[in-house]
Amino acid sequence: MKGTRPLNNAEIQAVANSFEGTFAIRNRALFMIGVSIGGRIDELLSLKVNDVWQNGKPVPDVLYDKAIVKGGEVARAVPLNADGRQAVEEIIAWHIEKFGAFGEVNPDAPLFVSRVKNTDGTPKRMTTQAGSDAIMAAFAKAGLNGKLGTHSMRKSFAQRLYSQTNDIFVVQEMLGHKNVATTQKYLGVNYAEVREALELMSVLIAGTAPRQATPVHRATDSDLIAELAKRGYDVTTTTKGHA
Repeated sequence: MKGTRPLNNAEIQAVANSFEGTFAIRNRALFMIGVSIGGRIDELLSLKVNDVWQNGKPVPDVLYDKAIVKGGEVARAVPLNADGRQAVEEIIAWHIEKFGAFGEVNPDAPLFVSRVKNTDGTPKRMTTQAGSDAIMAAFAKAGLNGKLGTHSMRKSFAQRLYSQTNDIFVVQEMLGHKNVATTQKYLGVNYAEVREALELMSVLIAGTAPRQATPVHRATDSDLIAELAKRGYDVTTTTKGHA
């Protein structure tokens, strides 16, 4: 969804604690893996068990094959952090409990399965609408507001990775963007910093005095684009739609 906002760490924790029902483990894993590896909803739902679980443990890196990424982009591998590994372990244990035989799980099964089964009795892949409904229900349960959607998981990943690395090219590669100008749009506003700055501007609350915010250097869009052009990157306008 165009214009959706990222989540901060406290909001991510609140959402993670808000999943309920028979498929809570599956839905929580979808969310936590989403904010941990920055996939689009369709990319996440295209993952199979073998993409995240091999030799009895989570994989160190999740590979998005070119067959499942947005049109024209290249395959990419994203390291799986501790949150992602825990989510993988939980959903694999859930798979074994529901579908496993002799404590094993089918490596070719969809990671995020539907309530509906194929004619041969095997589970279908969770639909995009079902995935979106599950995520949006958790947002509401957590009491979040603002413009939210499944793309908030991807933007949360991008914003948090940039905050840790301060390297837009790392974020570009992990998101799979062909054009770094698309990545820059993801990072235009750090909402956590904006909230902090606005709190520092408060002057009317009794017992408080205006404080001076620590200046944060932010290059302008034109400065950034000029620097990228010097480095030989394509900074032309990208196509419309989700990135």
